[in-house]
Amino acid sequence: MSKIKLGVNIDHVATVRNARGDNYPDPLQAALLAQKYGADSITIHLREDRRHINDNDLKKINSKLKIPLNLEMAPTREMLKIALKENPDYVCLVPENRKEITTEGGLNLNHNKEFLKNIILKLKKKKIRVSLFIEPNQNDIIKAKFFYNSDCIEIHSGKICRLIDRNKKYNKELLKIKNAINIAHTIGLEVHVGHGLNFKSAKIISKLNHIKEFNIGHFLIGNSIFNGFRHSINEFKKIIK
Repeated sequence: MSKIKLGVNIDHVATVRNARGDNYPDPLQAALLAQKYGADSITIHLREDRRHINDNDLKKINSKLKIPLNLEMAPTREMLKIALKENPDYVCLVPENRKEITTEGGLNLNHNKEFLKNIILKLKKKKIRVSLFIEPNQNDIIKAKFFYNSDCIEIHSGKICRLIDRNKKYNKELLKIKNAINIAHTIGLEVHVGHGLNFKSAKIISKLNHIKEFNIGHFLIGNSIFNGFRHSINEFKKIIK
């Protein structure tokens, strides 16, 4: 089984900075440290309301980083224009609701299909790897590959992570994710997993075959407050190796 890559999401370094409207802690410094400590890629989510990462963060991080930058963004004209200008290595298209605290689920692949397909086509023409953030649903996986021609999918792991955190039964959800991964792998889609992951849930999910990448942010940044950034990254790398 090949090594699972670790993408470190640094959005919440920017959340802390923005709480005081100051210039620290600096997301660029976090990105460079994560790179130094062994992250395989850096993820940032440029939201419509710029609640954490902002346009200047994107420009600075994209210009300084030596490992791939994964830009999470909503499939909108504004974000497409920014992505085509900044040209990150990867884009992960995610649903976005301004009222939500965090991303609440996967993309609706039946909504504005031609518009979404056109966004993906334009990104891929710029040689940007495109991932779709979706639920572990067979129909969505088939659409992601054969209708949208995405390079990857990222499976929304929020539901199973909540079950694990609350010590509730999670085997049914784990089986659903396992089946989704197997289908995606069979038809040639690269599979990533993200949302709500901590040490316990990452350890459980990483036992499944064919996962190529985990994207982890909120817990990793929170744990770093008490145990350090290097320690948090190293622990996740040990768990998913």
